[in-house]
Amino acid sequence: MQSLSTLPDDKLVAAYLIGNNSAFDLLLKRHQSRVYSYILSIVKQRSIADDLFQETFVKAIITIKQGQYVHNGKFLPWICRIAHNLIIDHFRQGNSNNMVQTDAFDADIYNRKEFSDGNIEDSMISDQISSDVRRLVAALPDSQREVLEMRYYRDMSFKEIAEATDVSINTALGRMRYAILNMRRIASENNIVLTL
Repeated sequence: MQSLSTLPDDKLVAAYLIGNNSAFDLLLKRHQSRVYSYILSIVKQRSIADDLFQETFVKAIITIKQGQYVHNGKFLPWICRIAHNLIIDHFRQGNSNNMVQTDAFDADIYNRKEFSDGNIEDSMISDQISSDVRRLVAALPDSQREVLEMRYYRDMSFKEIAEATDVSINTALGRMRYAILNMRRIASENNIVLTL
């Protein structure tokens, strides 16, 4: 049987539809960086980007579970379209000072650098980001680093992490949250940029 990590996005969606939650975890892991960077590049505020990022994947889950996801081999542009629509809704809900003209979104979201093949400069930047992330992870307290490594490097679910570390799932989730917050803080204090 083929490993989940080698499956294309459409096969992961199909696996998720029949109850394999790990398939969606992998989709999230595979695309979270690009989706989050896309949202942040427009809204410019991390707290708003965090909320919209979560809403994007919740909406994706609902849409997939309702059988409304149409496979066309383009999961990333599809989920970015969801994020794009949520961003527009966010700006529409704001007061008149926060309103954004739709002219600001005249670029085709499918024709973006994030979706193109990389070049040598992108590769070098990516290598630097990987190195910076490793340094940030190493700077975390042991309990936070352990949970983060299990989640992202060993692809373990929070239930598996809780069992392996002999803590509750909420404690594992809390440690992950603090690990991410600490990494952001350390990156900010040291002027480390973790996006292409």
